[in-house]
Amino acid sequence: ARLAIMASFVNVPAGSDFPIQNLPWGVFSTADNAAHRIGVAIGEHVLDVSAVAHLFTGPVLQGKTSIFAQPTLNALMALGRPAWSEARMTLQTILSADEAVLRDNAELRSKALIPQTAVTMHLPAEIGDYTDFYSSKEHASNLGRMFRDPTNPLLPNWVHIPVGYHGRSSSIVISGTPITRPNGQTCPVEGQPPVFGPSKLVDFELEMAFLVGPGNALGQPISVKNAPEHIFGMVLLNDWSARDIQKWEYVPLGPFLGKNFGTTISPWVVTMDALAPFVVQPPVQDPIPLPYLQASEPYAFDINLSVSVKPRGGEAPITISQTNFKYMYWTMAQQLAHHTVNGCPMRPGDLLASGTISGPTPDSLGSLIELTQRGTKPLDLGNGVTRKFLEDGDELLLAGHCQGEGYRIGFGPCNGVVAPAPVLQF
Repeated sequence: ARLAIMASFVNVPAGSDFPIQNLPWGVFSTADNAAHRIGVAIGEHVLDVSAVAHLFTGPVLQGKTSIFAQPTLNALMALGRPAWSEARMTLQTILSADEAVLRDNAELRSKALIPQTAVTMHLPAEIGDYTDFYSSKEHASNLGRMFRDPTNPLLPNWVHIPVGYHGRSSSIVISGTPITRPNGQTCPVEGQPPVFGPSKLVDFELEMAFLVGPGNALGQPISVKNAPEHIFGMVLLNDWSARDIQKWEYVPLGPFLGKNFGTTISPWVVTMDALAPFVVQPPVQDPIPLPYLQASEPYAFDINLSVSVKPRGGEAPITISQTNFKYMYWTMAQQLAHHTVNGCPMRPGDLLASGTISGPTPDSLGSLIELTQRGTKPLDLGNGVTRKFLEDGDELLLAGHCQGEGYRIGFGPCNGVVAPAPVLQF
């Protein structure tokens, strides 16, 4: 109830992604100050946290407020949940309608509150390592039916382990960054030699991802029970995919050039404290996982997700899919526990993605390869425009939010335009 009635002195328009109940973290710069600095979104503004660092006087953060002058969130994430929760309480206090410390200080307000239209957003963290899971049973089943066995789509290990692979952190980019169509080898005619050129089957993957807070030492796993203490917050993620390159290369070692040419994330990291009211029971897991993956507390989240495409030359985006994060078979706590059970060390800022999020209905699928059934059923985007896969100039937009009583917790944009492949001469 307290969350629903909480209000800020900063104007928050109805339906905003960023009410005082959210307060996601990000990194920004401005035209008059190119330095990357830490901010928090509130309504249509960004609070420059470095400008109000002196107001963080709680016992956990006292003497540690230099973390707010850093160019990334890594140092804050490394401090752990007590610091994150104290920072959130401090922010909610100084931004509340009842608190004068910032509200009535015009000079400080002019320094600290910046219109979002006046900022450039950057990657929120230095992402050391990036792992992509494959945790939607619906998505894995859909692809298994297409490429393997229509009657037995899941491999035997899928219901026992959160399957994943290591991606490239170097090609993770912030929303709004153009994604260049990749060149690569494909094999259009089975049994014939491969050819080289631009991918003809560029796809999106609707995903979410979490950023790791405190890490673990080499050889020391993180338990499923303790995993939430190591999860700082979540972003939207589009793991762009070149399906023709992927198909030719992925046996025997999995995704490579078909995936690592670009991964887009939303700029604002929504904290697990902000998402706590939206915890729901995950899907029933059958068979029951091995003991190290058995969780006593639910860790699934009711997050509404949508995908839109704005075709090249189009005036407005067209929604092509709506789904929900709650459908994921494996939870983030299970993913983190499995990733570290062999002693693999995590570090603050590591990014772990969910895998494509598909729901149970035809309009809730998280990729074009599913929505168009491998390109055999083109999507009708209106005005005679159809798509099997993405074309140059198309913009792909992801959106997500949790709906509370009288407020919503949103993630901001996760958008990218497909740019033409470079012409390579050999």
